[in-house]
Amino acid sequence: MKLRCAIIDDEPLAVELMESYVRKTPFLELHGAFGSGVMAFEQLRDRPVDLLFCDIQMPGLNGVELTRMLPVDTRVVFTTAFSSYAVEGFRVNAMDYLLKPISYADFLAAAERALAWFEMKERAGQLRTGKDVGQAQDMTGRHSIFVRSEYRLRQIELDRILYVEGLKDYVKIHVEGEPFPVVSLVSLKSMEEQLPSERFVRVHRSYIVQPAKIRTIERNRIVFGKERIPISDGYKEAFFAFLARHSMLP
Repeated sequence: MKLRCAIIDDEPLAVELMESYVRKTPFLELHGAFGSGVMAFEQLRDRPVDLLFCDIQMPGLNGVELTRMLPVDTRVVFTTAFSSYAVEGFRVNAMDYLLKPISYADFLAAAERALAWFEMKERAGQLRTGKDVGQAQDMTGRHSIFVRSEYRLRQIELDRILYVEGLKDYVKIHVEGEPFPVVSLVSLKSMEEQLPSERFVRVHRSYIVQPAKIRTIERNRIVFGKERIPISDGYKEAFFAFLARHSMLP
């Protein structure tokens, strides 16, 4: 897989450095380098890239403001000399965050994490459409997703996910055998798009569950240990239809 990428930085030397890094990275293709967010906006809006290496502190239109205006499929790696901007990057669901001066090792690590994310997204799409299921499996025969958590990409096996809980701007992924959920700054809708629909189903505006992991349902609530997941009226029919379709009902 090749990722189309672009660079935005108001420092010419920083742009040159990042261009040299892209050229020596075989899975990256440079589709633009810009000295300001204003210059980049029109092109990236009409001809989006997969991955954007973007400085945060720029005159006119800063990196955080710009990325909020770009297509949602464009993933962002922020670059900055100020560590205090990491929180701002996390709020717009940045894929990664690089602190200047940036070494090639750090750049490559961020690019490889982005590549892994796009490959998993592609495989999830193949799985949803029923294409190339064998290639969508890992070495153990199970499927997994990558999620951004605490400034890292973490791989989670789908077989271990009990349910996903949506809380405003982030989700909690409750994983079997782990005492604490994995927290990721992403919407529940975005998470739903990553999860294969033949394995996961929405039961509430705030919950997605994996029915194969359900052991008890009582009074329109799914029981996971001490937790009770409500099945709302708006999703009840689709949920029980899912169970019937997969022969999970007596």
